[in-house]
Amino acid sequence: VQLQAFGGGSVQPGGSLRLSCVATGSITSVNVMAWYRQSSGKQRGYVAGITSSGSTSYIDSVKGRFTISRDGARNSVYLQMNSLKPEDTAVYYCHYAAGTKTYWGQGTLVTVSS
Repeated sequence: VQLQAFGGGSVQPGGSLRLSCVATGSITSVNVMAWYRQSSGKQRGYVAGITSSGSTSYIDSVKGRFTISRDGARNSVYLQMNSLKPEDTAVYYCHYAAGTKTYWGQGTLVTVSS
């Protein structure tokens, strides 16, 4: 499975960005797609995830601001990020998991700064 992420960029506090990730290759019908992020000097951490059945989860700090969604037909996952804060600045990574197999996409940088 290959993952390609798009949509990072620079935005002012309070702004919005939408990240996209497309999965190609041997996609299974049951899987979980997620977004992680890593800011400077910190470990990569979970942000949000969505199962193939549509169940979602978020870390507390993004609840109400970020929305994860997916398009099964396009094997894609999206992260709509609203009300962005400087502390959301990080490299965001797309993640795919099916059974014991996991895959990472390349990161896309999100910078929130005035």
